[in-house]
Amino acid sequence: MAKPFASTGDTTAKTETLEQVGEGIWALTADGDPNVGAIEGEDFLVCFEARATPLMARRWLDRLREHTDKPVRHLVLSHYHAVRVLGASAFGAEEIIACAETERLVRERGQEDWDVEFGRMPRLFEGHEEIPGLTWPTRTFDKHLSIDLGGDRGTVELNWVGNGHTSGDIVAYVPSQKVLFAGDLVENGSAVYTGDAYHQDWMTGTLDRVAEFDTEVLVGGRGRIARGKEEVAQAIHLTRDFISRMFTAVAKVKEAGGDIREAYQAARAELLPEYGGMPVFEHAMVFDVQRVWEELDGEAPAIWTVERDHEVWDRLT
Repeated sequence: MAKPFASTGDTTAKTETLEQVGEGIWALTADGDPNVGAIEGEDFLVCFEARATPLMARRWLDRLREHTDKPVRHLVLSHYHAVRVLGASAFGAEEIIACAETERLVRERGQEDWDVEFGRMPRLFEGHEEIPGLTWPTRTFDKHLSIDLGGDRGTVELNWVGNGHTSGDIVAYVPSQKVLFAGDLVENGSAVYTGDAYHQDWMTGTLDRVAEFDTEVLVGGRGRIARGKEEVAQAIHLTRDFISRMFTAVAKVKEAGGDIREAYQAARAELLPEYGGMPVFEHAMVFDVQRVWEELDGEAPAIWTVERDHEVWDRLT
């Protein structure tokens, strides 16, 4: 019996949990759905990630408004993927901040990514009729941007730490409280999607730089919040382990003259015992292996389209 395409078989609503991860710092997790967060400034908010639709974003903001009524001045987007950005209009933010590379990727492939992610994960796009169009940053930076929170609250430090989940992912760090929003550069209790990734950079230097932050609380892109240095280190380790074992399994098949379907089967078998029960595992593995295969051929991430999505899925599964 054929596997349901991507996450189309995942129709069960997830339990959303709002957690305070620092003084005036909040994170909403959802059983493996994308995580979001907010940081209070003196008289404003910095929100991290926008969800897939304005309706989904308002649900998050309604929960946040139980604790603070400060306006959203800065909406920070970790990268360009549709499930992270298309709800931006709900925030009424003064500015939408992303890496300059993310703006380039929106221009190059934003519409295709919207079409693809809607097809892969329809449950996350409730209220999609309200999406006004692609989300464009109004402020960009190359490698670092500091946001002053006002008063004695310190700063939020936005950093591009290297190629990883995409070529434009950034993290948001609050030094005064040692809280790091890592986006999809780190997953904690979820499979790792790498369909647009640079695996070799990500599992080496990029994750090394993430680990260099003095972090006591880490909010990854999906999964549990890591609290304490041991849990933070473990979350980074699990992300690196998933990527490196998958990459090695695919490379071995390719070097031996096998085909990509054999590589998919080998990588899935390698990761299934430890990661198979985690969110988006079956969804991610197909597109991940395709991207590893391309990277081993020296290719940059190709643009996913609806047609390419289904062709790859049918060929590998």
